[in-house]
Parts: sequence; structure tokens; C-alpha cells
Amino acid sequence: MATSYLNRKTKRKALQVLKYTFLMLYLVIVMFPFFWMVSTSLKGSQAEIYAFPVQYLPEKIDFINYYNMLFKGNFFQYMINSFIASMTAAVGSTIIAILAGYIISRFDFKMKTPLMLFFLVTQMIPSFIMLAPLYQMLSAADMTNSLWTLALLYTNMTIPFSVVTLSGFYDGVPNALEEAAQIDGCSYWKALWKVIVPLLLPGIAAVFIFAFINSWNELFMAVMFVDVDAYKTMTVGLNSLILKYDIKWGEMAAGTVLALVPTMIMFSFCQKYMIEGLTSGSVKG
Repeated sequence: MATSYLNRKTKRKALQVLKYTFLMLYLVIVMFPFFWMVSTSLKGSQAEIYAFPVQYLPEKIDFINYYNMLFKGNFFQYMINSFIASMTAAVGSTIIAILAGYIISRFDFKMKTPLMLFFLVTQMIPSFIMLAPLYQMLSAADMTNSLWTLALLYTNMTIPFSVVTLSGFYDGVPNALEEAAQIDGCSYWKALWKVIVPLLLPGIAAVFIFAFINSWNELFMAVMFVDVDAYKTMTVGLNSLILKYDIKWGEMAAGTVLALVPTMIMFSFCQKYMIEGLTSGSVKG
């Protein structure tokens, strides 16, 4: 009996060692690209970046790539443009999702199921398929080369997922709360903003961050619809570092690190709400 107990204990320890070994290996694999990006950004020359055998750490830490990106080009302006377009899209799609999700969850109408199906199907269609007809329409309307056009497109791009996510959250809120508010004299509108929305803050945070990050990382539309340098976004700036016969790896790595800063800051403040929102909002209560 003692031998059986020891065998079980040994097996449990072996499984724990195997589990933590796997997790450590997974962590190394996941973090290595980020480590390599930071290391490359701190190398002062192309020769050091292309050195063979590979140098995993810079011989001397050099911030020249960050200096070039921030002060010798327009990358800082590109980041501001990306922030304006992404923040506008995130706020717009979140407000629309709050209203549309409430209607879909609380009211019955004939096209409710097809509408939800349409929202889900749009997520399966690659966005670049729509670029040609969109360009024709926006060119005819003289709406190219504008940050607000990009913000409008990004808002449209993020609405379906935002609506589906928040409608799942609304389904988890009991109707009795609204009914009690309406008995006390609240209208649908007032009950929504005074009673329901405060309960949906995790879902709202998740939708907002999703919309912001997807807009912040978008490239195809920014390349297609903006030619004026003053309105280009961060992703277009990074893409311009890919030259015909060379790639400015050091500056690209530095720009990528800089581009990660706003999203990392936002996610660090809201990660609790985002994780709770994505896990709870996808399941109806």
C-alpha cells in the first residue's frame, strides 16, 4: 500500500515537472520574437544585424534606430494619425455596439436571426476583397486621403464583432432589472444608461480594446486610401521601410517596439475587463 502511494506521488510530481517544462518551453517560444525585435532595435548597424554567426545580443546598446524613427522621419506623426483614427473608430463602434446589442438582445423582430448570422459571416470575409469597390466609391465621393475616412472604415470593420459580443453580455443581464427601473419611472433609454450599461463595463472594455487594437494594426486600407504623407498611419510608415533592394531591419524593429507601447499600456490597464469580457460575453447566461 505504501509502495502504491509512493508511485502515485512520484507520478504526480513527474506530471507537474512535465507540465512546467512544457509551459516554460512555450513561454520561451512565445517571447523569443519580442526579445529578437528588441535586440535588433538596439543594434547600431546593418552589419551587426546581418552578422554570421547570429548575434543574439547587441555588442553595444545603441538607440540610433529609435532616434531615426522619432526625429529624422515622420513616424511620430504617423503614430498620432493612427491614434486619432483608432480611437475614433473604437469609440464609434463601442457606442454603436451598445445600442445595437441592446436592441438585438431585448427586442424580437423578423430579421434578428439573419442579422446576427450576417454579422458572423462578415468576420469570415477577408477585408482586402472589398478594397477595389471601396476605392472606387470613395474616389468618386472625393473621400480619399482623410483620417476621418479611415476612422469610418475602421468603425465599420469592427462593428460586427462588437455587436455580437455585447449582445451576449446583454443576454446575461436579467430583464427584471430593467422592469424595476421602468416601474420607478425610467424610459428604455434611461434604464439602458443608468442601470444596464454600468453592469456591462467588462464587455464594453473588451469591445473598446478589440476595436482599438484592430484599427491600430490595420494596413491594407491605410495603404489604399491615403497617399498624402501628412495623413499616413503607423503601419504605413513601417511598411515604407521595406525598400526595393533592402529592408531597414533596425528601424523597423525600433518602430515596432514604439508601436507596441500604446496597446501595451491600454491592455495593462484593462486586461482584467478584456479577459472577463471575451470569456463571459461569448456565453449566454
